[in-house]
Amino acid sequence: MVLETRNLCKYYGKHRGIVDISLSVGEGKIFGFIGPNGAGKTTTIRILLGLIFPTSGTARIFGKDCTREGHEIRKEIGYVPGEVNYYSDVTVDELLNYSASFYDRVDKKYIKELCEIFELDPKKKFRELSTGNKKKVAIVQALLHKPKLLICDEPTSGLDPIMQNRLFEIIRELKKQGTTIFFSSHILSEVQKLCDEFAMIKEGKVVKTGKVEQLAGFNYKSIILQSRQIDELEKTLKIPHRRIDDSTISFKYSGDINELLKKLSEIQIENIWIEDPSLEELFLSFYEEGER
Repeated sequence: MVLETRNLCKYYGKHRGIVDISLSVGEGKIFGFIGPNGAGKTTTIRILLGLIFPTSGTARIFGKDCTREGHEIRKEIGYVPGEVNYYSDVTVDELLNYSASFYDRVDKKYIKELCEIFELDPKKKFRELSTGNKKKVAIVQALLHKPKLLICDEPTSGLDPIMQNRLFEIIRELKKQGTTIFFSSHILSEVQKLCDEFAMIKEGKVVKTGKVEQLAGFNYKSIILQSRQIDELEKTLKIPHRRIDDSTISFKYSGDINELLKKLSEIQIENIWIEDPSLEELFLSFYEEGER
């Protein structure tokens, strides 16, 4: 495993940071770390980077302990922070060259290529940049040494849709080259597009893990029914639902679809739509109802 944590905990005094976080990320995988602000995503990442120490448990990257061997680990890691703060009076070019000086054999042509991809002006001072352009600098800084592991904390924050897509294209290309990506986000559609596997974190604890495609079809169907006998339909269903208009209702169904269709056979149905839930809907279900 490229990245592995076991029963990782972090408390700030009596306040919970993360509790018993156990993750495994294989080489060449894009791993989605999903959760709202305050769930513990950034705390987990800071431990992985060796910026803070865990209260208990272990974190290992490339088989090395993140607490004791952080200096060695960071040589092979690229990190895109959620909030970007660098020296305000240096130019983009100066900042990237300074970052490159920490690594061996950085290709200056590759840095130039990345700046062109993200439409960065290397002569501009950092304080002159918009929020989105500051995030682009962080992305280039994370990629310039061609890391074996890329850790992203809300990497699309501040980026317009075009730049988001360019970032996704680069991440997909890195995956093809064998790079491992740890992708932390609260935007589940991003995880659905990019990731192979995921862990969902709630209040400092992992509540669900698996492959993204498994989660997308997990547990229930989203159903919309259209009928002129809407009152009879509601009596027959006897399950929570939402009336869209005088002839249409929608609901979530976790039972046997064939049994549902048998029940509905006594009612005149004009239209029926049955879909797998989106990752967004599943995310809301976990946070509204708890782990299923």
